[in-house]
Formats: sequence, C-alpha cells, structure tokens
Amino acid sequence: MNKKLLDDFESYLHANLPKAPSFHPHFEVALSEMLSAGGKRFRPMLLLSIVQAKRPLLLQNAYPVALGLEMLHTYSLIHDDLPCMDDAPLRRSQPTLHVKYDEVTAVLVGDALNTHAFYMLSHAPLSSDIRMELVKILSRDGGLDGMIIGQAIDCAFEDKKLTLEHLEFLHKHKTAKLIAASLLMGAVICELDAQTKKILYAFGLKLGLLFQIQDDIIDATLSEDEAGKTTANDSHKNSFVNLLGIEGAIASKQKLLNELREDSKNCDEDIAKNLSQIIDTYFKG
Repeated sequence: MNKKLLDDFESYLHANLPKAPSFHPHFEVALSEMLSAGGKRFRPMLLLSIVQAKRPLLLQNAYPVALGLEMLHTYSLIHDDLPCMDDAPLRRSQPTLHVKYDEVTAVLVGDALNTHAFYMLSHAPLSSDIRMELVKILSRDGGLDGMIIGQAIDCAFEDKKLTLEHLEFLHKHKTAKLIAASLLMGAVICELDAQTKKILYAFGLKLGLLFQIQDDIIDATLSEDEAGKTTANDSHKNSFVNLLGIEGAIASKQKLLNELREDSKNCDEDIAKNLSQIIDTYFKG
C-alpha cells in the first residue's frame, strides 16, 4: 500500500471531520470520535488506489468521495455495536459510543454519518453525472441491496446454522458489496470502460469475502488488545469459522488469496500493481 496516499487521506479526513456546533454537551465530539480513532481505511484506499493508478490528477477531487465512503462504513460499525445488535463495548481500541455516552448518541451519530456521507459525494468537485452515479452505487451497496439486508439476515439468524451458500449470501451483502463498490466508485471517477468496471466489481466481491473470512479468524484467534475491538463475540453468529472451523476458514482464505492474485492479472498493469499491494498489505498468506 502506498503509505503517502494513506497519510494524505488521513490528513484530509482529520481536516474535514463533520461538525455540528450547538449547546449539546458532547454530540459534536462524539460525531467525529470514531472517524478520528483510526481504522484500516480499507474502503477509501481501494477507491483511491484506482484513481491513483488511472487518473492521479483527480486524487484531490476524489478525497471527499473517499471520506464519504469511510463515513458510511463508520456509521455501520457504530450501529453494528449497539446493544440491539452485537452489544460490543470496544471498537478501534476505544469504548464504543453507546458505552462512553449513551444509546441515543450512538444512534444519532450513526444516522448523521450515514446522511453526511451523501452530502460529501454530492459536493465533490466532479461532474454532476459522475456524482449522481457515485450516489447510486453507494446507496445501493451500502443500503437495501447490500449492507442493510446482509445485517438484517445476520441478526435474524443468530443461533440458527446457515448453509455455506446462505452464509456467503449474507456476507456478500453485509460486507463484500461495499468493498466492491469502493473499487467501482474509483472506476467511475476515472471514467473507465464498462468491462473494467465489471472486472473490478467482481474482484471486489471476492475481496470482500476474503476480508470477512479474515475478520472471522481474527475474532476467533486474537485478544481484544491485539484486534483493537471486541473479539470472541461470534459464538451466536453465522461466521466462516463457526461453519468451517478455524482450519477450514484458513484454507478458504488461502484459496481466495490465490484466486485474487490470478484475477488481478485481468486488469491493466497499473491497476494490477495497486491491487496486489493492497492484498499484500491487508492480508497474510
């Protein structure tokens, strides 16, 4: 991964944290707390890696979109940690918002980041057609046709064992579609051809499943201090580790890694190089 690109995006994020000035005792602080707490920045870096590969002069124009993407992802984590869902006390090595403040604050911060994500996209210095396409993609894959139905299934089927096919459907929607959208949004900003967009989206779906399998392995094998979030929290969930066992999940992870390394060769040289760097940075094996 290009460290300078990550550092530049991190600087942009901290300079453009959302604000809500009022006499509320803590809402504005809470609003930016999870965003500024760090994280992998995996999704924005996917988007920016495509722009860097094909239209580097548009990187500055793409930062608001990448930040909007990170806002939407962060909202999903805040809501995922709520007592009505995973009831997790730790995220990004910090107490979750409902623990530090209260549930109302956590819900409203999540709501604010969700809606403000689209404000960022709609005000990005890009053509109106591109902005509209970006909004369509993020609202689809971060919404009803992606993350929301995936989360609904995840919560509805706790303590009910799913088949591998249904488990992959769950995580394709809950996790993989937003990761695929990240690559596709980068391609839209660069105005790449339809075939390249199709290849990148398919790559992203597979990458998203790899991301989820690795996350399930982390939950089963690392401590909270090592992971920076609540772990050993998936016993009631449909995870790849619970279905396949740790060895089976590790084997599935390695299989996907090998496939993705081959799939990257279907992209042009610049994109393939950046995708390979992402795989090497975020995944081991």
